[in-house]
Amino acid sequence: QVQLVESGGGLVQPGGSLRLTCTAPGSIFAIYTMAWYRQTPGKERELIASIHATGAYKNYADSVKGRFTISRDNAQNAVWLQMDSLRPEDTGVYYCNSPVGQATKWPWGQGTRVSVSS
Repeated sequence: QVQLVESGGGLVQPGGSLRLTCTAPGSIFAIYTMAWYRQTPGKERELIASIHATGAYKNYADSVKGRFTISRDNAQNAVWLQMDSLRPEDTGVYYCNSPVGQATKWPWGQGTRVSVSS
């Protein structure tokens, strides 16, 4: 069973940056498309960025396009989300997983909380 571990969240001022990390110790997700999701207060969890297994293709939600960058290193079994120009509306809990249609492949991890506030 894959156990996803997200880290790197924290409190940051508007306009600041954070880099989130997703790992799956002891597991291999190199052959899967991976994605970052976030759940903001009062809203359902949404997919905000995805990256193909090879890293060649990336997609972003309109709300983060141009500000967030997803990347991966299959040798390290890691996926990152570089978040720049953060806004208060980016506040929420961020998760990683592998999308399968509208579902996900593995159980959710604990997520990492991001708070953007002055």
